[in-house]
Amino acid sequence: MANIAKLFASRAQCVLLAAARQPQVATRFASTSGNWEFIKTEVAGEGKNVAVITLNRPKALNALCNGLMKELSTALQEFGKDKSIAAIVLTGSEKAFAAGADIKEMLPNTYSQCIQGNFLNDWTEVARTQKPIIAAVNGYALGGGCELAMMCDIIYAGEKAKFGQPEIALGTIPGAGGTQRLTRVVGKSKAMEMCLTGNMITAQEAEKLGLASKVVPADQLVGEAIKLGEKIGTHSNLIVQLCKEAVNTAYETTLQEGLKYERRTFHATFSTADRKEGMTAFAEKRPAKFTNE
Repeated sequence: MANIAKLFASRAQCVLLAAARQPQVATRFASTSGNWEFIKTEVAGEGKNVAVITLNRPKALNALCNGLMKELSTALQEFGKDKSIAAIVLTGSEKAFAAGADIKEMLPNTYSQCIQGNFLNDWTEVARTQKPIIAAVNGYALGGGCELAMMCDIIYAGEKAKFGQPEIALGTIPGAGGTQRLTRVVGKSKAMEMCLTGNMITAQEAEKLGLASKVVPADQLVGEAIKLGEKIGTHSNLIVQLCKEAVNTAYETTLQEGLKYERRTFHATFSTADRKEGMTAFAEKRPAKFTNE
């Protein structure tokens, strides 16, 4: 436990150092959106500080092929380096967020190929991204699509969205977090039911179970997600990243170790200019002017 505590205590400092080293990206990422084959990107919000990544394989219901996941990883890495971006919205079409992994592409795989090629490794960038990612889920989020949404930090669901892990019907099991993240969110019994039957749940059920934080009309979904990103963007980007890390730690450790990590991260904020500015602004009854330092 002591070693785990030391590991967690060092992670807050790593986030601080990484943020300080991030280079400023001068150009808007949206200007390169024409280079993508499987996604679209843009910068949204009144302050142009919310990145929007749209999965764009409409004929395949946004099935998650290797090319799409590699493009998504690249886009996330570039937005992660852009200091003007405070939050990222990940969405699909009104019909499907993502209806799963690309089964036709996956069909010829063998066990040895999966092991030696580290299959699905390209999917991990979503969970590793330091900036908050909001999944705006319309339509189907099934299999890998549901897993992709769960890798994000917050899920907003359109009123007709459906979530599920139907891999069991294909003679396999979830491979990108479906048996792990889903269980931590909805509990063992419901996760077991979904994974063993392949049954889907509605957006309303997802909200009730804590899988989604909000259900909105489908045509307002992306707009609401952008508003959420803008609200997050009013705070210090640096402190937001530290807070995200602390919340995620709750899923990875015991309560006592998590509390230690939270306290040490709280203490670490007192080395930042933004903590001083936030408290000073509150005391002086004025809006804070954060510099992300």
